[in-house]
Amino acid sequence: MTETRDYLERRWWALALLCMTQFMVVLDASIVNIALPSIGREVGISQENLSWVVNGYVLTFGGFLLLGGRMADLLGRRRIFMTGLLIVAVASLLAGFAPSEGALIAARAAQGLGAAIIAPSALSIVTTIFRDGAERNRALGAWGAVAGSGGAAGVLLGGVLTDSLGWEWVLWVNVPVALAVFALTPGLIPESRPELETRTFDLAGAVTVTAGLSLLVYAIVDAESAGWGSTQTIGLLAAAAALLAAFTAIELRSVAPLVPFSIFRKRTLTGANAVGLMVGGSLFAMFFFITLYMQQVLDYSPIKAGLSYLPLSIAIILSAGVGSQLVTRIGFKPVLAVGLILVASGLFWFSGVSVDGGFASDILGPSLLAAVGLGFTFVTTTIAAVSGIEDREQGLASGLINTSQQIGGALGLAILATVANTRTDDALAAAGGGPSAVPEALVEGFQAAFLGAGLIAVAGLVLTLVLIRGSDSRAHVELAGRERRATAGA
Repeated sequence: MTETRDYLERRWWALALLCMTQFMVVLDASIVNIALPSIGREVGISQENLSWVVNGYVLTFGGFLLLGGRMADLLGRRRIFMTGLLIVAVASLLAGFAPSEGALIAARAAQGLGAAIIAPSALSIVTTIFRDGAERNRALGAWGAVAGSGGAAGVLLGGVLTDSLGWEWVLWVNVPVALAVFALTPGLIPESRPELETRTFDLAGAVTVTAGLSLLVYAIVDAESAGWGSTQTIGLLAAAAALLAAFTAIELRSVAPLVPFSIFRKRTLTGANAVGLMVGGSLFAMFFFITLYMQQVLDYSPIKAGLSYLPLSIAIILSAGVGSQLVTRIGFKPVLAVGLILVASGLFWFSGVSVDGGFASDILGPSLLAAVGLGFTFVTTTIAAVSGIEDREQGLASGLINTSQQIGGALGLAILATVANTRTDDALAAAGGGPSAVPEALVEGFQAAFLGAGLIAVAGLVLTLVLIRGSDSRAHVELAGRERRATAGA
């Protein structure tokens, strides 16, 4: 890809456009949570099926991320990015007008498909227009800030829109954003794909990996209600494992594989994805249980709960910028390790929430601590996952890290929700099951979940120390240093 001087001057405007899109993608995963009671009443969705308004999005998002990333590499990153934008715009419009439960869940699944196409293609555009080193670190600092704060912002914006305009607007808000980005993209982002890349598309690999990942996500998100030991869960997990095993066999024999397994010879990339699983598992659960604690125990309104996330969002944005600069100076391994220590500390602090607690005593301190850690970890896992990867595989690397975080988030949330519900049920049984025992029982469940999330973060720290290569981290610092010296001498 040949970069013109004119384009080089507009890269930061392109980054702003891409970050806006990523913010929308992350927002969509959380913005409907606050609106679920209103959606259930007005669309006529039962309490048992209401979770599928969220799960429908998660299912296709997690299942198609890897395919979306590889399509960007092979078919053109801008083209795939713009396709995803159109899918999200149309799906969001239809979701707001959905007349029935099935129509709404189908539209949300289409939203997830569009998001799965957008997220890896947008990240791969960032990593190809900014060269490995200090500039890319600054760009990924901005990327990490919007990715980390989007979930918290979704809770606030969802509450405001639901209370003021109606639940439909948590879906319709995507339409003008997606269309505006679509219109601006051709003028700011050039098309990019490796000119010599084999154009043969690995259809068998695409079908097996997408079906396998989708079944895996479905099994995980429905395991809490179906039961981890149920025939459904075990059968789905076995089917997912069989499909992914078939995918592996296909890729090893393919002349032009969808996923060249040689990429996993890079130990830091493999380590970053393993850590990404742990980061997703701990932090998705953190947002979920903080929201439940505020609304079910502290009786916060949707808007008050959303506003309570503001300090956390601001801390993520600031720490992501600081983290990206630290990576340039000292490398991604120490920054990631410190970030996970902070995340684990914040989650362990959250495990002490109480029935008669409040924002200042139980939420503010641990959320700020975890937020700083989140800003560090989101940036550094992404930098480590794409560092040293050739441009022709940036979409694949971007799809892998997005998939790892999403699968980790779904798995961590499902496991910790089971832990919390089991602990709450035991506490209620021990107390005789009276209404007065409910708040205390809920808190005991939340405490167990936060403790479990903290342990997942500790596992991420261990994986960081073992799998992330210190030599790669130091080489990254040296590369950034040469870049700074070259810029200063220009």
